[in-house]
Amino acid sequence: MAAYGLYTHIRSNRRRSVALLIGLFFLVFLMTFAGALVAEAFIDGRASFDEIVARAWRDLIGSAPFVAIGTALWILIAYRFHQNMIDALTGGHEVSRREQPRLYNLLENLCISRGIPMPKLKIIDSSALNAFASGLNQKQYSISVTSGLVEKLNDAELEAVLAHELTHIRNDDVRMMVIAVIIAGVISFAAEIFFRVMFRGGMRMGGGSSSGSSNRKGGAGAAILLAVVLIAVAWFLSLVIRFALSRSREYLADAGAVELTKNPDAMIMALRKIENRGELPGVTSAVMEMCVDNPRSGFEDMFATHPSIDSRVDALVHMAGGRDPGPIAVLPEPADTGQTAVEDGLPDQTQAQQGPWSDPQPAPNGSTGPWGPPRG
Repeated sequence: MAAYGLYTHIRSNRRRSVALLIGLFFLVFLMTFAGALVAEAFIDGRASFDEIVARAWRDLIGSAPFVAIGTALWILIAYRFHQNMIDALTGGHEVSRREQPRLYNLLENLCISRGIPMPKLKIIDSSALNAFASGLNQKQYSISVTSGLVEKLNDAELEAVLAHELTHIRNDDVRMMVIAVIIAGVISFAAEIFFRVMFRGGMRMGGGSSSGSSNRKGGAGAAILLAVVLIAVAWFLSLVIRFALSRSREYLADAGAVELTKNPDAMIMALRKIENRGELPGVTSAVMEMCVDNPRSGFEDMFATHPSIDSRVDALVHMAGGRDPGPIAVLPEPADTGQTAVEDGLPDQTQAQQGPWSDPQPAPNGSTGPWGPPRG
């Protein structure tokens, strides 16, 4: 992991966010040029390859203002409604203190301790163990937590997860991840439309005369092949943009959680409980990349946006002095706070506390004071 400070990381995230937006426009123009190639090839299949490319280039220049306006409109829609889209995918819904007093109080205390505005709190009804932060500005920031995470983690571990997500918000990681999700959505949407048109158009073209088909084997065929290559390049670059997101953000968020809670063991235990239990069914990979853990293994781990749980735990052990219990096969039930106090040898809080003016209580073994029973 590169040796740089928190504020350097935040500035880097802001620069990357701008670069991602610029990259989005470039990819959209690339997709537009590919679409123009296909359109010109279908319009005049007997034209040469150079003629089709020249016409497609003129089409791109002529449509550039409309493409730019359309892309900007897409960004504005995503800026305004991205949280609704994410909630629709995950089933998340906002909760209040009355509905989730335990979770709400933990988050509120963390925000008060750092003097930062409290983000919205949302619950996802799922047995999976995961959480993520989302939003593009202070009014939109929210933290979504699965009901399974609330059930399986104790207060200290749950507080560590919330602190992890708060750190993502403080570090501007959330804004950059949402922009990456927007880019993935735009390119996937455009690629799907392109291949649908290609498939249907190809079926109609294939049903034409043999002479028409032979004519299209020349410049038109090469132009269509180039368009397919450009679409593949755009799709690949959208993946590269997502994979280029630094894995260091997760290490920094773990460290930020420890800095907020002063409890590295809780963060380690939370990660071990979440390990291999965080997959949200029916949720796209773009949303999973925003979560505490995005389970990947084998070849997929080479392109994962998250470091492995083992490497994150190892960093907390060596840098924060935490203790690693190792992978957890079966999750224990979270201990009840009222019982653990007695079991740990602490005073039983359920017993009535005596004040200085309370009636005297009989002492153990029949004694009534420090010097034993009064003498008759």
